[in-house]
Amino acid sequence: MTAHIDNINVTAFDEMPTPEEIHARLPLSAKAEKTVSHGRHLLRNILDRKDHRLFVVVGPCSIHDPIAGLDYARRLKALSDEVGDTLQIIMRVYFEKPRTTVGWKGYINDPFMDDSFRIDVGMAKAREFLLQVAEIGLPTGTEALDPNSPQYYGDLITWTAIGARTTESQTHREMSSGLSTPVGFKNGTSGDLGVAINAILSASKPHSFLGLTNQGRVAVVRTKGNSYGHIVLRGGDGRPNYDTVSVAMVEQALAKAKLPSNIVVDCSHANSFKKPELQPLVMADIVN
Repeated sequence: MTAHIDNINVTAFDEMPTPEEIHARLPLSAKAEKTVSHGRHLLRNILDRKDHRLFVVVGPCSIHDPIAGLDYARRLKALSDEVGDTLQIIMRVYFEKPRTTVGWKGYINDPFMDDSFRIDVGMAKAREFLLQVAEIGLPTGTEALDPNSPQYYGDLITWTAIGARTTESQTHREMSSGLSTPVGFKNGTSGDLGVAINAILSASKPHSFLGLTNQGRVAVVRTKGNSYGHIVLRGGDGRPNYDTVSVAMVEQALAKAKLPSNIVVDCSHANSFKKPELQPLVMADIVN
């Protein structure tokens, strides 16, 4: 009799469509491809100081209602056209929610918000939403949490964030080294800048790691490194870090690491004490 020692806490393995199958069902249109390609080009130029505009990532905390999300996207596109001379607007489209303990994990993980966890449905719905936003002509940004997700919809993303809880993760640093977008690494939840700077340095180098092909096969992924990593200040330990002194310290730390002084400020999280009504004040302070 063989002892049962493998997968003792696993209840099921539900099959998942491959990235290739989801792509075939929801192919990248010419207009969407142009939006993504042009958006990435403009963003790289901003980070390289060839374009002197600022880029702004704006949008809801997460997507849960695609109808409301598309209405928001259309309104944001109109605003983007108005302010395009000075700002490059990217819509925040977050599908995955990292949790300190438990809670709703996002539109991909539980699209019906009923604990049915139809990830197969959620992944297709997420790609469909991104495709629709790209066809409006609006670039999108998202947080990369699950390392397999980019294979399903990474071709529709212009900017990627790595969250404060995962910036220190080797898995996410390796993944970022192969992403096709610029990547913003948030400082740690404690406010530690070192983990984000180390992440930028790590992601800029080639890596080899286990990953997923478009055909759904496990493979050794080999990357050449991503030179467009940058830091995102989100505060830490209940304290903001977007003041003049904090930003100057970040600039010094980046210079010491021989990295470009590319800094994004998150108006949420600890920078606004997790109070949405304070976010406009944070934005006003940054602008001034």
